[in-house]
Amino acid sequence: MGKLRNAALILGEGPTEFYYFKSLCDVFKGLTIKPDYPKHTNIKDLDAKIAEGVTMGFNHIFCIIDMDTKDREPERSQYERLKKKYAHPINKPKKGLYCEVKFFETHRCTELFFLYYFRYTSRAYTEQESLLKDLNQSVEYRKTAEFFIKSKGLHSYFERNGGSLASAIANAEHSMDEKLANGRDYTYSELGRLMNELKGLE
Repeated sequence: MGKLRNAALILGEGPTEFYYFKSLCDVFKGLTIKPDYPKHTNIKDLDAKIAEGVTMGFNHIFCIIDMDTKDREPERSQYERLKKKYAHPINKPKKGLYCEVKFFETHRCTELFFLYYFRYTSRAYTEQESLLKDLNQSVEYRKTAEFFIKSKGLHSYFERNGGSLASAIANAEHSMDEKLANGRDYTYSELGRLMNELKGLE
């Protein structure tokens, strides 16, 4: 298969990321976004999905990582090994393959980026439930496939209810600036950087 130059494979760790990035296809009109996720949320299956994407000819594979499951061993070491494995682009000219694999982290999980559609926070969340509770103060949200389908596209659902992708990107960037400035290892999202990468690929 030839190179898929104007296509990005986005690998989340579950259905949340799949449905969210599917809903962004209308935003990035000049880019083909293919969301996918492993059947099991472990590093081994994620690695297999990356390898599959490389073979399919994707030039860009973006992995969306929830850091709340990488706080402890052995997941932490396995994840670090995976990042190291793909630290450099895969370049196999004889097979016509060139691929950059990048990882974008959110602590605790992708729902923080959803909250950033509505407001900024640097609150430390010790469990996912308190983050979901804060998100529900801004917009009704359920972490179920049924809800994702009913919302008719998560991105447009958030914007219809007063959220903004531009705000989410700005808030995510702010969280990363704070993380860098004070060394905090919680409540941050690199998804703003991912959105800017996607814009650059259009």
